[in-house]
Amino acid sequence: MRDLSAAHLESFLEMMSAERGAAQNTLTSYQRDLDDIRAYLKNRNVTLTQAATEDLSAYLAHLSAQGFAASSQARRLSALRQFYKFLYAEGLRTDDPTGILDAPKKARSLPKILSVADVSKLIGQAETEARGGGLPALRMHALLELLYATGMRVSELVSLPVNVLAQNGRFLIVRGKGNKERMVPLSHAAIAAMKTYGAELTRQSEQMKTESAWLFPSSGKQGYLPRQVFARDLKGLASRAGIRVATISPHVLRHAFASHLLQNGADLRAVQELLGHSDISTTQIYTHVLEERLHELVQTHHPLAKQAKKQD
Repeated sequence: MRDLSAAHLESFLEMMSAERGAAQNTLTSYQRDLDDIRAYLKNRNVTLTQAATEDLSAYLAHLSAQGFAASSQARRLSALRQFYKFLYAEGLRTDDPTGILDAPKKARSLPKILSVADVSKLIGQAETEARGGGLPALRMHALLELLYATGMRVSELVSLPVNVLAQNGRFLIVRGKGNKERMVPLSHAAIAAMKTYGAELTRQSEQMKTESAWLFPSSGKQGYLPRQVFARDLKGLASRAGIRVATISPHVLRHAFASHLLQNGADLRAVQELLGHSDISTTQIYTHVLEERLHELVQTHHPLAKQAKKQD
C-alpha cells in the first residue's frame, strides 16, 4: 500500500497555517511530533494515515515506557487528534482512531513545604522587626502568626474584618469559599501579635481620624491589604531571615501549617476542617508527610527491620 502520510501531513500543516493561523512554533511542534509517530508506526508496518486505535495506543504506551512526562504524552495525543480530525473532514478517513484514547493523567504535584526550622526563623525575624515598632512591621508579624496558626487562605487572611479585635476567645470565624464559615483556633502567639498590632492600628486611626472595616486596611480599591503586597513583603522578610526567597509564598505557609499538623499526629479530617476543604481528597495531598513519617517509624521500631539492620 502506498504511503501518502507525508503528503497528508503537509496538507494538514498548510491548513493549520492558512485556516487556523497557527504560529510557526506550533507548526514546527506538530511536524516534529507527527514525524516521530510516523517513524514509530513504520516499525509496525502501519502508515500514519491508516493507523488504528490500537496502533496509537501502543505508541502512547511506548512513550510512557521511555519515561516521557504525562504532559509530553498529552501533547502528542493532541497533535494526533488534530491530524485525524483533518483527515475525517477531508474525507480521507471515515473514523477517528483517537476518539476513545484517554489523555495520560498528570501526576499531582506535591506542595512546597517549609521546614519547622525555617518557619521559626521567619517568625523570629518578623518578631524582632516588630519590637522596633512601626505599623508595617507589627502588621507583618500579625499576618505571619495568624497565617501559620490557622492555615487560612491568603484571601481570607487579608480580608479579616476589624471587629475580630473585639473578640476575646481563642477562635476566629473565617468566611471562606462559597461564603462558608468555619471556626479556626488561634495560638497564644497569634493572639498577642494581633492585639499589639491592633492597639497601634487603633492609635494611628484615631490620630489621623480614619476608620476602616478591615483589620489590615489599605488605600486600594478593595479597602484591605492586597494579597500581592503581602506576598511581596513576605519575600522581603524571608530574604532578611536568610531563607531562600523562591521557596516562600503565603500559600506555602498554608501548606506548612497542614503538613506540620499531620507530622505531629493531627487527624486528616480535622486538618480538612481547618483548611476549609470541601473534599478530603484535596487534603490528602499532604499525606505524603505521613507516609514518610510511617516509613521512618517502621524502619526504627519494627522488630524485622531491626533484625535486618543487625544482619547488615
